[in-house]
Order: sequence, then structure tokens, then C-alpha cells
Amino acid sequence: MFFKIHKSYRNVVAICDSELIGRFFEEGIFQLDVKESFYKGQEAHEDEIGRIMVKMSVEDATFNIVGRKSVALAIKHGLVSEEGVKEISGVPFALVLL
Repeated sequence: MFFKIHKSYRNVVAICDSELIGRFFEEGIFQLDVKESFYKGQEAHEDEIGRIMVKMSVEDATFNIVGRKSVALAIKHGLVSEEGVKEISGVPFALVLL
């Protein structure tokens, strides 16, 4: 998995499954563009990304999460509920604003 923290007035944490980097998905009028420039930061094991999710949620960050493994990890850590997950062309994603 990859994660990248975009520093702003409120940090934005981008997390995605490694195999989705650079891919584009479309379903009807909906599009999901997993841009390398936004999502590809550091590659890390899910344990480290889980710690980052917990730490950044306490710091009032927002999250863009794409992919089965990444979304499942966010659910495991209570960052998002299953009801908060959407899919485009079978690819799950979640946007989290705490």
C-alpha cells in the first residue's frame, strides 16, 4: 500500500492499494482517477499504515482511501464504516472528513 500526506491547513492523507496507482476507473457518470502524483508517496506495510491512520485521525486530518486492502484497513481501525464505502467499477473507495 502507498500513503502520502499532503500538508495544508488540514492534512489530507491519501492511501491506496499499490496495484491501483496510475489507474483510471469509470462507471456511468462516476470516475475514479488514482493519480500517481496524489497517491504515490511512501510504500508501507499495513501495520505502519494502520498506525498512520490512527495518528492522523487524532490530528483532525481528512482521508482519501482507495482499494480493497486499504479500505478494509480503514474499517478495521474505525476510520470508516462499511456504509461509508462506495465503489466505482468494483473498486472500493472512501472519503473521510473527521
